[in-house]
Amino acid sequence: MTDKKQVENDIKRDSNYFLIKQYVMMQISGLIITYNEEKNIQEVLECFDFCDEIIVIDSFSTDKTVDIAKKFPNVKVIQNKFEDFTKQRNLALDSATHDWVLFLDGDERITPALRTEIIEELNKPEQKDAYYFYRKFFFAKKPIHFSGTQSDKNFRLFRKSKARYMAGKKVHETLDVNGSIGVLKNKLLHYSVSDYESYKQKMIHYGVLKGKELAAKGKKYSVWVQYLKTAFKFFKAYIMRLGILDGKEGYQLSYLQSLSVFETYESLKKEQN
Repeated sequence: MTDKKQVENDIKRDSNYFLIKQYVMMQISGLIITYNEEKNIQEVLECFDFCDEIIVIDSFSTDKTVDIAKKFPNVKVIQNKFEDFTKQRNLALDSATHDWVLFLDGDERITPALRTEIIEELNKPEQKDAYYFYRKFFFAKKPIHFSGTQSDKNFRLFRKSKARYMAGKKVHETLDVNGSIGVLKNKLLHYSVSDYESYKQKMIHYGVLKGKELAAKGKKYSVWVQYLKTAFKFFKAYIMRLGILDGKEGYQLSYLQSLSVFETYESLKKEQN
């Protein structure tokens, strides 16, 4: 894992980055949704240092997330009760002043190379309307190379006038882009798993929300579908997507992904009952 001091030193050595930063052509809003991100909020907000404003949509955190965020001079904190991830993200879009937005999660970090690439892209005479970021996944500080993470990418930089998160998606929210799409070459660091237990709870939470989403769409519970999809999810991540090559972490990650599928159908069954 690249620690904060190392990143800062890399940035200081990158004189080209500072040259570019002085001449950012486009104004940009940095966006993040939070709930109890005390351990992450300082570092992730520092990743927005080239943004003109930062919008934090907080779900009434009970730790020091909001206090830390308010120490940044260009941060606006909006507290809103959590219903689902899509609604929180769209509220952030609606609250942004500028058309260009950079949307990060609390467990994501921008490298100096990616930061430079973003700024260079925004300085071009013409840009795409939305950009995919590939992500480098870490499990408790250990880099994961397989287990389905090798193709992991998300939209993180886009024009809000050309994109909106699709209504009805309670988890694994999907950005609907009405425009051109590009892909940045440098990867975003994704420290999704700090420890096994917290990631387990995260996967269960995602499963519960996904089950509610399926229920709202009229899907019917089936015990056969539940167990077949759970087993296939593990097989796909551990065997087909080579999780076995990631060692113990690959097994744990594959298991937790399949657990989320199992909990999805448990949640669907509960909603129907």
